[in-house]
Amino acid sequence: MLLTIDIGNTNIIGGVFDGDRLLAHWRVATDYARTADEYGITFFDALSTRRAEPKAVHAVVLSSVVPPLTPVFSKMSQNYFHSVPLVVSSDLDTGLTFCFDQPKEVGSDRIVNAAAAYARYGGPVIIVDFGTAITFCVVTEHGKYLGGAIAPGVRISADSLTQRAAKLPTVELILPKEVIGKNTAESMQSGIINGFAGMVDGLVRRITVSLGKECRVIATGGQAALIAPVSETITEVRDLLTLEGLQLIYRKNQPTVSK
Repeated sequence: MLLTIDIGNTNIIGGVFDGDRLLAHWRVATDYARTADEYGITFFDALSTRRAEPKAVHAVVLSSVVPPLTPVFSKMSQNYFHSVPLVVSSDLDTGLTFCFDQPKEVGSDRIVNAAAAYARYGGPVIIVDFGTAITFCVVTEHGKYLGGAIAPGVRISADSLTQRAAKLPTVELILPKEVIGKNTAESMQSGIINGFAGMVDGLVRRITVSLGKECRVIATGGQAALIAPVSETITEVRDLLTLEGLQLIYRKNQPTVSK
C-alpha cells in the first residue's frame, strides 16, 4: 500500500492507496509542535481505525507547504513505515512542463493538483484549491503549467473580519437562503460565500480571456463544496484531487519495471 500525505498550513490530509484504489483518507490539524512520534502514532491509529493494516504500507509520498514539518514527516515515515518518502517538487516527473519564472517556487500542493487534473481531464484546465489560501493553477492542452493566482482563503478572511470589526460576530460558514441578508449573521454569510464565488468567477473569466480558450474549472479543498454551488464557472468539485495527484506522481517516478 502507498501512504499519501499532504501537509497544508491548516490541515494535514492522509490517504492510503492499494494500487489505484483509495482505501481510506483522514484529516488532522497542522501542529508545528508535534513530534515525529506523535504524528506516527496518529497515522498508525488512523490506518487501524479504517481497517487498513499499517504494516502493509510499503511506500510514502508527501507534499508539503510547511517546510518545518517536512523533516518531521520524513522521520515519521522512516521510523513508523520504514520508508524514505518521495517529496514532491517540480524536479520530479509530473507529466507537466513548467513555464514559470522559478519552477522551484511552485508549491507542491499546486503541483499535485495540476498533475492530477491534467491527467484526468486534459487541458486547458484551471484548478481552484480552497485552502488556507485560494490558489488558481492554469494548465494548457499541451500540459504546460503556466502559473496562476493566489488569494486569501475563505476561513482566514472570515476570521480577520470578526477580529477587526468589534460588532461583527463569528458566524457559521453556510449559504444563507437569500443574497440579501435579513440580519447580521446572514449578511456576513452572504458577503463571504457569494463574495468569494464572485471573486473566483471573475478571476476565472479573466484567465480564460488571457488564454483565449474556454477552460474546464476543477475545485478542490476545504471550502470547495461551499462555494461551488453559487459559482458560475466551477465545472466540478473533486475533494481528494491532491491525494490523487500524489499517487500519480509516485507512480510516474518509479522504475519502469515497477509501474
